[in-house]
Amino acid sequence: MEHPTMIGARTIAPETYELGSYLPVPGLGLLAVNSFVIKAKEPILVDTGLGALEPQFLQTLGGIIDPTDLKWIWLSHMDPDHLGNLRAVLDLAPNAKVVTNFLGMGKMGLVGLPVDRVHLLGEGAVLDAGDRRIVPIRPPYYDAPETMGFFDTKSRAFFSADAFGALLEAPAENAGEVNEIALRDGMTTWAAIDAPWLGQIDRGAFGRTLAAIDRLDPSVVLSGHLPHARGVTTKLTGFLADAYRCGPVDAPDHATIERLVEEARQPAL
Repeated sequence: MEHPTMIGARTIAPETYELGSYLPVPGLGLLAVNSFVIKAKEPILVDTGLGALEPQFLQTLGGIIDPTDLKWIWLSHMDPDHLGNLRAVLDLAPNAKVVTNFLGMGKMGLVGLPVDRVHLLGEGAVLDAGDRRIVPIRPPYYDAPETMGFFDTKSRAFFSADAFGALLEAPAENAGEVNEIALRDGMTTWAAIDAPWLGQIDRGAFGRTLAAIDRLDPSVVLSGHLPHARGVTTKLTGFLADAYRCGPVDAPDHATIERLVEEARQPAL
């Protein structure tokens, strides 16, 4: 796989769909880049994928839901692989509002994205989607301070933004089918790229964060950079604990990944 590839959509929880794609990272493997649709009473699109895949992304989205039915577009954070198709989706979804926080709205404005359709989610606020509450949760690690994960109170899905991501050798339908050693190594490498500060934080506090996720006992973990993970939450939190103990690894920094994403946006010759 030499270029970003859209692999389509699959049902991963009741009324919840994963729109999956993969970004090749030279020398390191493949990085999943996922968006999600939650068919709540007030439907939600979570992140908007890679701009380089705009036609495929919009076609995949339209196969799941009429964009005019979307009420909310939840942006986990403002990296290009999470808001790549935001303008196009806003054009197709005139009734949708963008859910973010104050810093996220500020970053949108800085890059010329429209902020007149922002639904600002303040500290301690939740999103009422009609038949469920979407409760913001700060993921165990992140690369942008505006990052918002969440817990869906109806499906009990936990969306972790960049956290639990992994560099993989090949596409996979779900995290459970990935070889355990490859998954651990891929998560450790990705954590070192996305959160190089991880080994500098208080180990006890990090452990308590991971334990709280275990106690939450989500039905499925949804990551922007890992195929959906069902029934393996404690394994994933254990791998992140390993990532903390391992410290930095020999991997490109986040700026390199951002450059690769931008290069991937350019059409192939």
